[in-house]
Amino acid sequence: MSRKAVFLDRDGVINVDHAYVHKIEDFQFIEGVFEACQYFCEQGYLIVIVTNQSGIGRGYYTEQQFHQLSTWMCQEFKRHDVVISQVYFCPHHPKQALPEYLADCTCRKPQPGMLNQAIAEFDIDVAQSVMVGDKISDIQAARAAGVNTAILVESGQVFDRKTMELADFVCSSLKNVPNIMSSIL
Repeated sequence: MSRKAVFLDRDGVINVDHAYVHKIEDFQFIEGVFEACQYFCEQGYLIVIVTNQSGIGRGYYTEQQFHQLSTWMCQEFKRHDVVISQVYFCPHHPKQALPEYLADCTCRKPQPGMLNQAIAEFDIDVAQSVMVGDKISDIQAARAAGVNTAILVESGQVFDRKTMELADFVCSSLKNVPNIMSSIL
């Protein structure tokens, strides 16, 4: 039986995007994240994180540092009664990366690779699923993977009209997403 999921970008959606965040002391959860994710869980959604992490490819931090931060982040969610089903990440960059990470891959958003991997691994029904991101590449990845609903969070950014029109909904932050979802469920 297929399950529904909420796909979340990380930087700018779950935490404040301070550029290449890779240390616990620099990780700042955005207000309302835990409550929003509790709502998703109560509604029966799996929570899956899909995040581009070109900082690894650029040599700013290692995959090990990323995994340590991800483990800590997931533990923080668990302390708030939220289970993160999986964290998928893309360390690649097509132009600015160390040789082993220099790739125009299918996992880096706007490509749908990370979402497709989660869809296959968790038997996710894209027609019932939602992607929440803070960049046009998040919305494009959702569209390419066939995810039904794509929500753009501003996280203090200003988007042009064309970008906003690509999303099904636009709101200020993840804490507003449960209100949107309750109106469409």
